[in-house]
Amino acid sequence: NIKYLNKNKKMYARTKRAKRFSKRSAASKDSSSPRDNVNKQKLPDALEYMENRDYTGAIGVLEYYQKSGKSPPNIKEDVRFWIAYCCFHLGNYERAFEIYEEIKEKTTKDEEKKMASLYMACCLFHMSEYEQCKELGLEGTDNPLRNRLLFHVSDKLHQEPEVMKYHAKILDTVEDQMSLAAMHFLRTHIKEATDIYKRINAKYKNYLALNVYIALCYYKLYEDMSQHVSEVIDNYLRQYPDSALAMNLKACNHAKSFSGQTAIQILQPILDLQTSTGHENLLIKHNMVVFKEGEGALQTLPDLVDLNIPEARLNLVIHHLQNDKVEEAMELMEPIEPTNIPQYILKAVVNATLGQKIDSREHIKRAKQFFQLVGGSQTDRDTIPGRQCMASSLFLQKNFTEVEVYLESIREFFVHDDKFNWNYGISLAARGKYKKAESILLMVQNPKFRQDYIYIAHLCRCYIMNGRAGSAWDIYLQMDTNEYMRDIVQLIADDCYRVGAFFFAAKAFDVLERLEPSQEYWEGKRGACIGTFQLIIAAKESKERLHDIINILKNSHNDEVDYIIPVMQNWGKENNVEI
Repeated sequence: NIKYLNKNKKMYARTKRAKRFSKRSAASKDSSSPRDNVNKQKLPDALEYMENRDYTGAIGVLEYYQKSGKSPPNIKEDVRFWIAYCCFHLGNYERAFEIYEEIKEKTTKDEEKKMASLYMACCLFHMSEYEQCKELGLEGTDNPLRNRLLFHVSDKLHQEPEVMKYHAKILDTVEDQMSLAAMHFLRTHIKEATDIYKRINAKYKNYLALNVYIALCYYKLYEDMSQHVSEVIDNYLRQYPDSALAMNLKACNHAKSFSGQTAIQILQPILDLQTSTGHENLLIKHNMVVFKEGEGALQTLPDLVDLNIPEARLNLVIHHLQNDKVEEAMELMEPIEPTNIPQYILKAVVNATLGQKIDSREHIKRAKQFFQLVGGSQTDRDTIPGRQCMASSLFLQKNFTEVEVYLESIREFFVHDDKFNWNYGISLAARGKYKKAESILLMVQNPKFRQDYIYIAHLCRCYIMNGRAGSAWDIYLQMDTNEYMRDIVQLIADDCYRVGAFFFAAKAFDVLERLEPSQEYWEGKRGACIGTFQLIIAAKESKERLHDIINILKNSHNDEVDYIIPVMQNWGKENNVEI
């Protein structure tokens, strides 16, 4: 339909000049009555509405002419083509398809049948009916639009040889190059897409929308370009305040910099328009789930997955991971053969999570490979996601020296990120840098993370190694009864004994012995109590604790207790310690 619009531009311009001339002529004549003026008033020009992107107004004018049997001024083609064109640009692809289908069935002209087939295919592409889209596209008129459509639909159908076939036919025209840039962007070849947009922008300065596309690329490429992205979008929105693309990008930018709630406020005009027209933008519908931090994910995203919206599948996987539904996440990712960076990363995360959950070496191996592919790639190795991936691969290999190097290089971007601080803190603890590890782990605020065994175990170890065994014991006392309480007590007992914090080692071994009496636990408790007694004698431990360790020993039924306690009591009496 674009060619129809272009064909009529000159005629439209002449008509505008004729209108201005007729107005000047009318002004020189005697004034007529108001009723005469109303009768002589012409209907607005449909093309003028389209030029101003008021497609609803254009449809009203075109439907008036269609019902009256008259031909709209400046339009020679079947008026139904133009009504469908306006419906398409309003996002009402179903109605546009129906109109084109009616044209195809009723016309006797082969060329119109082919054009209708091609336009029907365009509608089906936006309706995510890719198989039928390609079938109709092949029936359509053989022109650059058809090639661009088949280029993209072949990608959606994962038909790589076909993609390359149509890629070879891409011309050096604005439309074809824009289509190629879109393909690069979809495959996360963002730099290549940016280069094309910049090249076109240098030649056609008046194509303002290109600035938005470039800003979109910057949004994807750089974490620190949010201010520049915001300025570009605001400049564009001042001229085109109803641009859904620009408003959505602005919302995403604000969600990254501020909050999802701010993003929702920005999208409110589009949401109101969707409510009034009844036509829902699937991209906006998807992003609303993201901005609401997953609220309504299970009600919205599965339908969008069925419509082959790639981000919907990935975000549904993320939702499952966040809710500990690792098997469901794996089921969604299993059929995906990664073709872009987000898919590789998510494939790695799912395999790593499942591998750790079920202790599967095979899944851990896959995760390391996927992380390595991203972290080692030429295009992503020096990006933030690239360094995160390399750190993750090294983490799974237990190469914590290199993990620290990679995480330290991007730490400034994740100061308050709980996941980052979790991984960074644990890697530091694994290297024996307990003081720094303690400070990083204490920055984690997520209650779910703070209740996890791995977190508690590493924080307890940091406390003990930093000479604060009492803080580790307090963590144990504050724990609710759960399956890994015993493991935490065992860790406290062993680590405290190892560093000479014998008093808390004695308390921990006492708990273990009462839970499961054994020679091993008794020997640990005995050694810890005697160690505490030695520290008291050396004035390195409070004398008041002599009373505590005697009571701890009394909890045991071992015969050795009868020999140890009297020695302690006699020393206490000689040194005026109240027992």
